[in-house]
Amino acid sequence: MTPEEPVTYALLGSLAIALLAAGLSDWRHRLIGNRLNAAIALGAPLFWLASGLHPWPGIAAQLALAGTTFAIGAALFACRALGGGDVKLLAALALWVPPALFGRLVVATALVGGLLALALLLARMRRPGGAPVAVPYGIAIAAATLWVLPALGG
Repeated sequence: MTPEEPVTYALLGSLAIALLAAGLSDWRHRLIGNRLNAAIALGAPLFWLASGLHPWPGIAAQLALAGTTFAIGAALFACRALGGGDVKLLAALALWVPPALFGRLVVATALVGGLLALALLLARMRRPGGAPVAVPYGIAIAAATLWVLPALGG
């Protein structure tokens, strides 16, 4: 075990806890706080250092991925297809997850989000007359990231 591995695993454990907090917050309040998203984003440079990510192309690729993710997310937010907290969470996670794995995260998020939307829609059908279904996509994002998280430690 290298001296950096315990730090890397501690950072990934902290990320997992933050993801659980984001999912819970989105479920309970339909909100993912800016402080939580900022903490996730600010943890990424520590993870880069601990995991030995090189500035070029590694860190540059992470920054480009995060910027692209935020731009696409902002467009989805403008179309009311995604919440602002969800956009910020995905962009912050793009700083952690390498581009090769980020596609898996997005596909898994879409699948979990679709299942969650279906479950909420079915639950609403049992109780007609309620408000429109608001899908807490933070849960799907958190679940998908937890699914790819083991690959980050390897």
